[in-house]
Amino acid sequence: MKQVGYGIIGAGNIAALHAKALSALKNAELVAVYDRNTAAAKRLAEEYGCEFCPDFRTFLADSRIQAVTIATPSGMHGAAAIPSAEAGKHVFCEKPLDITLEKADAIIQACDENGVLLSPVFQSRFTRPVQLVKDAMKKGRFGRMVLASAQVRWFRDAAYYSSSDWRGTWKLDGGGALMNQSIHAVDMLLYINGAPEEVFAFAGTLSHSIEVEDNLCAAVKYRNGSFGTIEVSTSCAPGFPRRIEFSGSGGTVAFEEERITRWEFVKRLPEDEEIMKELALAGDAAGGRSPMNIADTGHRLQLEDFSDAILNHREPRLTGREGRRAIELICGIYESAQTGKPYFFKR
Repeated sequence: MKQVGYGIIGAGNIAALHAKALSALKNAELVAVYDRNTAAAKRLAEEYGCEFCPDFRTFLADSRIQAVTIATPSGMHGAAAIPSAEAGKHVFCEKPLDITLEKADAIIQACDENGVLLSPVFQSRFTRPVQLVKDAMKKGRFGRMVLASAQVRWFRDAAYYSSSDWRGTWKLDGGGALMNQSIHAVDMLLYINGAPEEVFAFAGTLSHSIEVEDNLCAAVKYRNGSFGTIEVSTSCAPGFPRRIEFSGSGGTVAFEEERITRWEFVKRLPEDEEIMKELALAGDAAGGRSPMNIADTGHRLQLEDFSDAILNHREPRLTGREGRRAIELICGIYESAQTGKPYFFKR
């Protein structure tokens, strides 16, 4: 089987998840790791049996590397993605694509101009439970959508924020409990229920000594006429699974992380009982108590699709423009919280 050669930019915690996912794929090969912290890059390379490169230009010049995965702090994604695109490398970028719409758009433009593929990491979309809900939505099983909400009551202690100087900063983290810990929940709301029309939000730093918010609540009106709330925190000890719920006149589905906990429709189908039996114990570990309680299942599925897209000259299932939508909603929420006014999204 043909393989795509990958290089990883960054050697922190999430880079190890990328390396693990790549190592499990038949259509991908991990070639090298680059990080300015050469000791960290060496450790990761040794663990996964690939090379480490101490020089970024040399790394990008390596013809064996067809694609890069970007695992640097959020506010540094553009600094890695744009030179990679200019070097002709396809770009698989950890969430968020970047921390502002302007910076995200610059990455999208660089990839377009250099004819390379771009996919931001929203791995939850690729799991079977999420695909089942998306399919139910397409088939109209929810009827008239009325509510779509997310609750992320997680806990991060002071040691988490002090472990890296970029955590909890506007410049490199781009936000707090919403941008960092809850962007996957935001993406799920958009993926299943569609675009927002208006938001109003409150945000505050209530229990940590950081620049950004550790608690936020937003009310959302969607273009399809439904409402919802987004409630996020890194202050809720000891930390709980992420909850997302979709309700309509025809039924309700609820998640804890990627595990479906409620699958109830007015018009039942024969497969509904089997779906609940299959998914009752499924799903990945929660990140509510630790950022490392993340399985590689979703990353593996998304990287497999991205590699197949490269090999077969097609668009990946998740493009840069699609990934931009979550940043747009988050930035609108932040503006509302800062101004004390509703934020209206352009159509």
